[in-house]
Amino acid sequence: MVSEKMKALGVKKSVIREIFEYAKVRKAEIGAENVFDYSIGNPSVPSPDIVKETLTTLLTEKDPAWLHGYTSAQGDAGVRKAIANYLNETYGAGVSENLIYLTVGAAAALTISLNAVLADGANEEVIVFAPFFPEYKVFIEKAGGKLVTVPCKEPDFQIDFDAFAKALSPKTKAVIINSPNNPTGVVLSEETIRKLSEILAEAEKTYGHPIYLIADEPYRELVYGDIEVPYLTKFYNDTIVCYSFSKSLSLPGERIGYVLVSPKAEDANSVYAAILGAGRALGFVCAPSLFQYLIPSCLGKTSDISVYETNRNLLYQNLTNYGYTCASPDGAFYLFVKALEEDAYAFCERAKQYELLLVPSDDFGFPGYVRIAYCVTTEQIKRSLPAFEALATSYKQH
Repeated sequence: MVSEKMKALGVKKSVIREIFEYAKVRKAEIGAENVFDYSIGNPSVPSPDIVKETLTTLLTEKDPAWLHGYTSAQGDAGVRKAIANYLNETYGAGVSENLIYLTVGAAAALTISLNAVLADGANEEVIVFAPFFPEYKVFIEKAGGKLVTVPCKEPDFQIDFDAFAKALSPKTKAVIINSPNNPTGVVLSEETIRKLSEILAEAEKTYGHPIYLIADEPYRELVYGDIEVPYLTKFYNDTIVCYSFSKSLSLPGERIGYVLVSPKAEDANSVYAAILGAGRALGFVCAPSLFQYLIPSCLGKTSDISVYETNRNLLYQNLTNYGYTCASPDGAFYLFVKALEEDAYAFCERAKQYELLLVPSDDFGFPGYVRIAYCVTTEQIKRSLPAFEALATSYKQH
């Protein structure tokens, strides 16, 4: 016999991946240029030159035994120190390299963090704000927790604090925030972060135990204009940051990131020890060494995000002109669009008639919308606009 729970996860893939796989088949049938695939957050902009330059230097000038050998389980000490120095200089974050754990991307960072803070068999709760990345549910439940969903407010998709206050309970052990958000692209304002921190600090006193604020931050640098993303350790003590270089450096397939425990967290060293133990138990020790050594030279660097900003502007302006309602994105590379009928799945099926491949929002915990991942070529955006207009017109005719 096998685990029925794991079997079910294997049989029913994420809706994003299912559409991504459908796109591959459809492109083979009618040509990639005729399919408008907006399914997956796979960066289309090349990595910055520093990535190739650093990798070339590492591969040609460093001892292969060192370069490809194991690092410490929690990651190379020099790399962790470089990350801490960068965060302290850039954000005044007040963090320590001794509380950083290098991981196989943000997914491993989140999984490790949840397994570290959720007590075995306690049925503790983790609050997430909808819409949210669907894998949160998988990660939380595998760690033994219970997902509690709090819908954000429309149309700005900031936190609904009345709903949040009602969701808090003695069983609340963690809260996950994702800003800039996948799937809305919305950035939580400093005002929102301050209020969230105040409510959580008061809840900690009321319930007599830490409530960890877990920041999922793969899109931190992908913001447009003068938007700033508040750094959580400055606002709330019991913070754990889960970061990935996948989106900022266009390296999603390389799977490199980190977990950071705030030094101000209650018994931070014990929390970090639990992070180490969870990494060990899950087999997430020694993240890929080559890409660990890449990190110091690339801190603060990004791919050319002006391409994403151009794509955002093209889509947002044209779709709203066609009659669509969209959340206003300040970051990431997603547009969250209200479906033109109640059933988002049915809307996505109709969109396929126009070769538009969109992701229904139900699995994001917020029905009635679709997610558009606009990390594609600007040329695809332009070619797809008549299809979006035709789709909108088809609803006006009925």
